[in-house]
Formats: sequence, C-alpha cells, structure tokens
Amino acid sequence: MSPARGAAIAEVGSRLSTSAGGGALKPERATQDGRVRVYAGDCRQILAGLDEARKHKVDLVFADPPFNWSRAYDRWETTGAKQADVAKVRSDGAKYDTWDDSIPREDYITFTHQWIKGCVDALRPGGSLWINIPDDTAAEIVVYVKNTLKIPLINWCIWHYRFGQNRASAFINSKVHALHFVKPGGTPTWNPERVLEPSDRATTYFDPRTLSKKDGMPAGMRLPMDVWYGQYWGRVQGNNKERRPGHDNQLPEAYLERVILACSNENDLVLDPFLGSGTTGAVAHAYKRRFIGCEFSRANLLSAFQRISEIGMVGKGKALGQSTAIFKARAASDAAIARTRDSIGAASTPTAEAVAGEPPKKKRGRPRKS
Repeated sequence: MSPARGAAIAEVGSRLSTSAGGGALKPERATQDGRVRVYAGDCRQILAGLDEARKHKVDLVFADPPFNWSRAYDRWETTGAKQADVAKVRSDGAKYDTWDDSIPREDYITFTHQWIKGCVDALRPGGSLWINIPDDTAAEIVVYVKNTLKIPLINWCIWHYRFGQNRASAFINSKVHALHFVKPGGTPTWNPERVLEPSDRATTYFDPRTLSKKDGMPAGMRLPMDVWYGQYWGRVQGNNKERRPGHDNQLPEAYLERVILACSNENDLVLDPFLGSGTTGAVAHAYKRRFIGCEFSRANLLSAFQRISEIGMVGKGKALGQSTAIFKARAASDAAIARTRDSIGAASTPTAEAVAGEPPKKKRGRPRKS
C-alpha cells in the first residue's frame, strides 16, 4: 500500500471514538431506537472494533466498494446541492476526507482482500455476502473468496442497465457483477417466495403447464433469472425519485430490495461497509431489518443517514412481481388469457400487455366462396 494511503488510513483509525465503558465504537449517527447505526472511517478498522462483527452476529453483508476508476465518490466541493452539508461537516471540526479512487492496482487488490476478510469474519455461519463489482475485479474476488477463504459461491448474477458509458474501442459495458457467497457452518437464509416474478411461459406463451407446477413455486411464477433488469432497475440519475443530489454513484432500490428480501428476515442485522448514498440502509430499514453502515467520507455519511432516517425507501414494492419478459405476448384465446390472469393475478403483472397479449390474429388464407 502506498505511504500516503497508509498514513490517511492510520489517521482515520486514530480518530475512531470509543465509549468510556466497554470500549465499543461510538456511531457517528444512530436512530433513537438504535436499529440504524452508521460509522465514519475506514471499514476495515470499524469492522475490527464492532462488537457484532467480533461476535460474528451479522446476517447479511452487501458491499458496493470503490471500483478504483478514479471516480469522485465523495468530493462535494463543486456540488451546489451539498454545500450546506459540507459546511456542517466543517463546522463540526471533522477532517473532510476523500477516498483516493486511483491507487496502484496491487494496493487495490490488498485493500479488497482485507475488507472482504473483515466482512466474512463478521458474518454468522450461514450468513450471506453480496458484492457488487465490475469486470475488472470480479474474477479475482471469486478466486480469493472461494480458494483462500473457502466460502462457496451460490449465485453469480449480473445487474444489467441501459446507457452504459459510450466507447468505440470495445463493446459498451452495461453490467456489473452481483456475487453471492454464503459462509459455511450454519443455515442460510433463503426466501424465494419474497422475490418471485411471473414466468415468461405464463405471460408470453400462455403455456398451461406453468399453471400446475411441481417445483413448489406458485402457479405461473418463478425465481428471477441471474441477469437482473427491468423497469425499476436502471441507473439512478437525472430526475429519478430515488436520486440523492450530488452522489457520484447510486444503485437502484430494486437491486437491494431483491437481495435483502431473499437473504434476510425481519430483525436480522444487515451491514454495508461502503454506505455511499445509503440505499442499502434505506431498504433494510424499510423492511424492518437492523442496519450498520460504514462510510469513509463523513459528508457522505451525513447525507446517507438523513436519507435512511428521514426520507426512507421511495419505491417500496414497486419492482416486486414484475415480469421481465422481453417479447410481446403471443396471440392466445380469451380462455388462456383468463387462466393466466386468475393464476398469477393482475397485481403480479407489470403491464396489462404482458398478460393480455395481442388480439388473436385471423388466419391467412384464400377467402371462402360465398
């Protein structure tokens, strides 16, 4: 690790405050009931000091780390919408920290291994670790977690979004990897019934076989495929209602909603080592999970905590039960359409077109003689 980065981390670690009693870390902000706590500083050192992490009490970790793409994740000085928050940070006398997102590759890999190891240690046996990561480092993470930490990979999903960065030297990148690992030694939490979507066989092809399934899933429904996309799954930008002003990068609520509902239960403890704009915390809090977040930038932390505690999740449930079919519904009889509607329910269907289909087409042929 570079000397400059090492010195910065040491400085952050030295200012982590502790209570006078048992030496537990004091959160930068917390809700009155203590169900949401957020800590400022380097997540590696925060995790080492968290009582729940030392005792392996975390049920679910979701991590969206810096990608080392030279992004300005927490440089707010030029963002007008954040000037009040920045002023508040400085008035509190805290150092205004920014993350160096262009460190040498070997330092970045070391950093990646360290925070992953801290997260895995924090998990209970059977707990889930989800990592949102681009092509650059996905393979290295999988190899490290599987071969070195001996944690099995359960799902390798893709978050697909439109409007990737334009380029002419290669195909336009429009995805990020969503890697799901489960720590051995305990019973994993897996709630497929919470994240089901209508099957293409039901909404597009009106196949009666999907209405009498034998796999334990409700009629006409299925688990989502491992490529995630849809109406509520795009990049959060512009005038999107989920958008937090000034944040450089933000995941859609639908992404965290699927992960949190599938891999945790009410009152479980969810941890995000890179709090960012606070999406994980907002969704976890909305679904009655306890939440701990870590954030290097205190300015980001204040904005995220305000979102979690005052604004909350703005699209709760909107993405659930939505069809991801990409083809128009086939022509079908009124009876077939009615069967599908009765089985999966109109509320489980994203649009009327997905179930209703197109009117049956008349067969082409020579006209009959009268």
